[in-house]
Amino acid sequence: MPTISIKRHLLFQALGHRYTDDEFADLCFDFGIELDDITTEQLEKAKESGVEVSSPVANQNEEDIIYKIEIPANRYDLLCLEGLAMALRVFLKKDDPPVFRTTHPEHVHRMIAEDSVEDIRPFVVCAILRGVTFNAFSYRSFIDIQEKLHQNICRQRTLVSVGTHDLSTIQGPFVYKAIPPREIKFIPLNRDKLYDGVELMDHLKQDQHLKAYVPIIEDKPKYPVIYDSNGVVLSVPPLINGEHSKITVNTKDIFIEVTATDHTKAEIVLNIICAMFSQYCEHRFTVEPVEVIRKGAGHVYPNMQSRETSASLSYINSLLGLSLSSEDAVGLLNRMLLAASPDPDGETLHVKVPPTRSDVLHECDIAEDVGIAFGFNNLEIVPPKTVCTGGQQPLNALTDLLRVEVANAGYTELLSFALCSRAENFEFLRHEDDGQTAVSIANAATREFEVGRTSLLVGLLKTLAHNLDAPHPLKVFEVSDVLLLNAESDVGAINRRHLSAVYCDTSSGFQFIHGLLDFVMQKLGISQDRYWMDDKSCKDGAFLEGIRASVVVDGKIVGALGVLHPEVLQKFKLNFPCSALEIDIEHFV
Repeated sequence: MPTISIKRHLLFQALGHRYTDDEFADLCFDFGIELDDITTEQLEKAKESGVEVSSPVANQNEEDIIYKIEIPANRYDLLCLEGLAMALRVFLKKDDPPVFRTTHPEHVHRMIAEDSVEDIRPFVVCAILRGVTFNAFSYRSFIDIQEKLHQNICRQRTLVSVGTHDLSTIQGPFVYKAIPPREIKFIPLNRDKLYDGVELMDHLKQDQHLKAYVPIIEDKPKYPVIYDSNGVVLSVPPLINGEHSKITVNTKDIFIEVTATDHTKAEIVLNIICAMFSQYCEHRFTVEPVEVIRKGAGHVYPNMQSRETSASLSYINSLLGLSLSSEDAVGLLNRMLLAASPDPDGETLHVKVPPTRSDVLHECDIAEDVGIAFGFNNLEIVPPKTVCTGGQQPLNALTDLLRVEVANAGYTELLSFALCSRAENFEFLRHEDDGQTAVSIANAATREFEVGRTSLLVGLLKTLAHNLDAPHPLKVFEVSDVLLLNAESDVGAINRRHLSAVYCDTSSGFQFIHGLLDFVMQKLGISQDRYWMDDKSCKDGAFLEGIRASVVVDGKIVGALGVLHPEVLQKFKLNFPCSALEIDIEHFV
């Protein structure tokens, strides 16, 4: 979970009360967060440099003391002093939940997103904060929240990145487009030299903070850029802003642009920044919208309206083991920034979810907030109504037993990747790719991991190919899952537990793999009259015709064995004959 660092005196000032460290730790616990550490900037810098500091926190200047607070990963609204103080004041009943608004200006600024960015970073959303009054601390917090968001919901800027600009230095309408790197000319933030796109990449690779983000767009033929109407470069997302529109502590009107590959997360990030820092605007909690033109259609951002939903009071009480009235539940939800009202039927709660609470997705999230406000320590501890005894799943128990027995038979166990290339899974094993068998990986990062394996033989044969200098015979096996498409599954695919083994030596060794099959069946308790080998029904192209057979148990085909085809050996670069076995062991559970 993310941890934020906040100066203690600023937090107490925002809360309007001075707490002891223990009192504040208790408040954090009641609110569902944790006071992780109490430190100072000097101590933190000393820790980073590996220097031991004997000066305790208690002897430090009051303004130097820092609280490090651990925040739930889904509460992006608590990642800054402003959001945490707002939430705690409402929790303590010092304030009502704020109401966020958007203005209706005569002239609405526009951002035009061209089609050239569609394959790179297609989405952009914007907003304007007017009449902002920052001091040194709130300005620093405004910069820090962007970095915290970049590290969390933005996934290191790969999904979303934020740019902020002094609106008085630029002129709309703004254009978001992608152009070749050499055509980009601008002075990057905190630099004094003009760079083009290629020079910028070389320069940023030397920057300790920004070099990690260079690979996001470095290999693209075009880079995304935001221009104003005068051709001034505002930013090159997701890397760096321009020096021309740099904001300072004295900036009054702030233009915020958020570019993304995920539209929903872009809106969440924009809403969080606007909601938290609109309290510094001339009109508190008021944001000026910007119209974004994309694919010929206009969309106005941000949407600061609360989302209306409902929750069943009986559902909440059943989860928490309480008997709250609707009025009690409403009061508790209001403390958690969720403005609520009871329905006349007394059973339904109407809840207004503010734009800052993107974590509220279901009734259970509302019930959780009721529980936090009520106090988890105040809930009655009730023994479960059912007695459950933990135990191993039968399939896993069988798997563990089989591993031991096959290892005792002289085979070495392997654990190979569940993903492989499409060619290895089909062409190399002489299997037909009908498009209805293997689970494909969307946007696979490498050709070696394109599909989920449908046979364990791929991993076994690849391993053998890299160990041919080991003493022969080579006897390896694996008991693991294969992945198969299945239209009846709720996710469209299923796992099946297979046992596969390969015997590799100077001769085919069919009798050895046949002996292993008999051994496994004996250990599974399958009598000889219940299973047999059927060479006529086996059509598996991985094996040589005439030296292959289906494994039939109780009249059902559960696998195959045989001598591997020379073409299979050639594809996997094996220069010794191999015989193999693969069966579905879920049939025996």
